Amino acid sequence: MQTAIIFDMDGTLFQTNLILEPALERTFEYLRQNNLWSGATPIEKYREIMGVPLNVVWKSLCPDHSDKIREKSNHYFQAALIEEIRQGNGALYENVLPTLQSLSESYPLFIASNGETPYLQAIISTYNLERWIKGCYSIDIIPSKNKSHLVERIKKEQDIVNGFVVGDRASDINAATDNNLIAIAVNFDFAQLEEIKKAHHTVEQFPQLIDIINTYRTPTVEA
Repeated sequence: MQTAIIFDMDGTLFQTNLILEPALERTFEYLRQNNLWSGATPIEKYREIMGVPLNVVWKSLCPDHSDKIREKSNHYFQAALIEEIRQGNGALYENVLPTLQSLSESYPLFIASNGETPYLQAIISTYNLERWIKGCYSIDIIPSKNKSHLVERIKKEQDIVNGFVVGDRASDINAATDNNLIAIAVNFDFAQLEEIKKAHHTVEQFPQLIDIINTYRTPTVEA
């Protein structure tokens, strides 16, 4: 049994906004070239729904398209995102690396994300996050596509009893509370006030996590 910290990826550890627009623009240009889209790329719509499962994303962005076209669009989009990461166009948020290093000295760290596995692995390998992250879990493995169920699975597989979920959207906050964990919201690019105000704590800068999490540590009693 252990106390662990479970992180969201997009908008929490990784600055997805840096690669989102070019990857989405490339995807919708592909659709336009194939007479499957007209008009501007719905970037603002995507920002509004950032953090929801990808099947919901494409139903929202392309409501009039078939499932086959949505699947093809997502495949193209994922490839574009990974290429942007490999080209060095993305970035982690400021002080993520030293904060993860510090926290990993006292807690096992995991990732629970709505992103697809190849995309998550591209980020992990690019920034060498395997140094501190014990496991990365994608919503791909959960039939319900519900992040609360994903965190529940992590708890069971990793024998987690107490801990924290750190994220920026309602799905992260709900995943924490549904699993009797402490919800910590990061108020970064995609965070929405109405969602993160339900968290137990909110941080504006990543290193603030250390002090908050350490307040929950059980003091050592000397003999």
